[in-house]
Amino acid sequence: MNSALTFEPIAIIHSGYKEKFGIPRQPGLASSMTATIELLPPYNHADCVRGLEQCSHIWLLFIFSACVGKGWSPLVRPPRLGGNDKLGVLASRSPFRPNPIGLSPVKLDGIRCEGSRVLLDVSGADLLDQTPIVDIKPYLPYADIIPDAEFSLASSIETLDLAVHFTPLAAHQLNEHSRRLNQPLERQISEVLRCDPRPAYHKNKAHQRDYGIRLHDLNIRWKISDQAIQVKQIEMDTSPHDE
Repeated sequence: MNSALTFEPIAIIHSGYKEKFGIPRQPGLASSMTATIELLPPYNHADCVRGLEQCSHIWLLFIFSACVGKGWSPLVRPPRLGGNDKLGVLASRSPFRPNPIGLSPVKLDGIRCEGSRVLLDVSGADLLDQTPIVDIKPYLPYADIIPDAEFSLASSIETLDLAVHFTPLAAHQLNEHSRRLNQPLERQISEVLRCDPRPAYHKNKAHQRDYGIRLHDLNIRWKISDQAIQVKQIEMDTSPHDE
């Protein structure tokens, strides 16, 4: 039996997440973040998505493209466990896997056919911009919801119960860029930062430092204290990047 399998992407995603740092670790935690899935030839045909408009949600199977070629280990250190305790890679959602495949349910907001382009508008995706999609499946409520499912190590959503404050400068920039991008930027930033993207080893008082995340075409500077999350500055991202 030949164990080698070859897959080709059927689509790519256009997302506001321009780097891995800052992406929520699970789908749906930043529900206001929208994205567009573009089908690639020869799959960019309206017939491929006929009937999909009847779904409220879809499954995305994708490749952790930023992790390809970086190897994997049988044991990982999940952020949920503080970055210290080890867990089997197959008992985790780590992107560094034997096969770097991810699975996310997202809300399907609409389907557009524009010339030769077939576009799926979604929200709640936790995918890096330009991530290759290898399959799309309808979400089936009667089969995909398991009310009595359990996993004691991850029994609830972990987000910060902190207010998000914008400095006067950041508030001015927020209004400007929200209008320009036509995005609910305040809600998007708040949802992303409440997911606490800091490395696990920084989540203590000794590491109350400034951080930056890239969102859309913006560089957002922020910090977290015991009392609140403070957004200090929101500027156009003009630095060079490899992506």
